[in-house]
Amino acid sequence: MAARAVDEAASNGPGPPDRLRRGRPPRTTRGRIAHVALELFAREGFDETTVDEIAAAVGIGRRTFFRYFPSKNDVLWSDHGARLEQMGAHLRASPPDEPLLDTVRRAVVASTDFSRAEQHALRLRIELIEAVPSLQAHSVLVHAAWRRVIAEFVAQRLGLEAEDLLPQAIAYASLGVTMASTRWWVRRGGTNLQDHLDLALRHLATGFGQVEALADQSRRARW
Repeated sequence: MAARAVDEAASNGPGPPDRLRRGRPPRTTRGRIAHVALELFAREGFDETTVDEIAAAVGIGRRTFFRYFPSKNDVLWSDHGARLEQMGAHLRASPPDEPLLDTVRRAVVASTDFSRAEQHALRLRIELIEAVPSLQAHSVLVHAAWRRVIAEFVAQRLGLEAEDLLPQAIAYASLGVTMASTRWWVRRGGTNLQDHLDLALRHLATGFGQVEALADQSRRARW
């Protein structure tokens, strides 16, 4: 059942679906490599599964694997770049008069629109990350890219630098809420991730109060 769900998640991802044709091997895509790897990780363990074993299971060579992914760790974030692009596009397309934190909330929630099969794969991924120290370390790099998208947008809207305190605070806080909501959703099961994330980000927005006033203080003080 898990393998089938992971397979569906890969087929429904950003790339075209993998289709088996009689007499021909399956097409190699990032999604197919990721689904096979995740299946192996869930069955054999992340540390116990080698790149060579993933490549053999997919039917490709080791060099081909590394043309798709820089490392074994990166396989777990196979769709991360596409979702960051989706979030960034949503931010850029937002009405300029929309409250800033409403825009951030809508963009973050939109980027977590997972199909049922993708949700199952996401649960497996989160469970692996929580169990494997090397994946936790790698997630720091992934999260830095996520925060950068938010911080740059916030800075542009408020006339600040991306490295100023307020854009960084909003980016870090938004990431923290997203991670907490996702882990809560994994533990609960059978609930709607986007609903919980939307509610949590609404709570976060009330904590920042008047963002524009904070931006004025930040520009004057350059904290």
